[in-house]
Amino acid sequence: MKKIQLEILGLSSSQSQSGSFALILGEKGGNRRLPIIIGMFEAQSIAIQIEKISPNRPLTHDLFKSFAEHVHVVILEVIISDLKEGVFYSRIVCSDGATTFEIDARPSDAIAIGLRFGVPIYTVESVLSEAGIILSDLDEADSEADEEDDEDEEDDDDTPRSGSRAQPEPRDPSGQVSSEELTKMLTQALEKEDYEKAAKIRDELNKRNG
Repeated sequence: MKKIQLEILGLSSSQSQSGSFALILGEKGGNRRLPIIIGMFEAQSIAIQIEKISPNRPLTHDLFKSFAEHVHVVILEVIISDLKEGVFYSRIVCSDGATTFEIDARPSDAIAIGLRFGVPIYTVESVLSEAGIILSDLDEADSEADEEDDEDEEDDDDTPRSGSRAQPEPRDPSGQVSSEELTKMLTQALEKEDYEKAAKIRDELNKRNG
């Protein structure tokens, strides 16, 4: 069974399922993308690990890591091994130094744990060929969306409105907040364990500092 290594490309709110998130994995060295819908808790757990945010108290996946280390078990890799009726299956490959064994897990949990151990994420060709999206397909979809936006703008130009078009678009509220205030908001978000909000604030701070 040939394994294909994946990397995390992005995490965003799912447009198809309310309260869910889309985790986008990419074929390392290839042009295929593997989107997986995951829950809010798992998305937050993955996001704070990517952003290197330290929670006030350990999350479930942090607890798993601590427990594994105390019983001298290490994680070797994570494999998204199968896709049945639209449901992804994965395995966490572990070792206690003497034997290697596998644990069945949801991909979201497996990836959240794998990130904490810094191990590679793999899948197999059957999964990627069935559920993967070729990058060129995404480019075509983006191009079509841009064309639709352009058409909408042209239609708007044909319909004059009483002076309102001369007004600039309102700025994003976060742009009105100072970096000092954003830092305070980041601290508050961490205290409330709102890691999704914390990650967004950190992104804004990184943009300004960049």
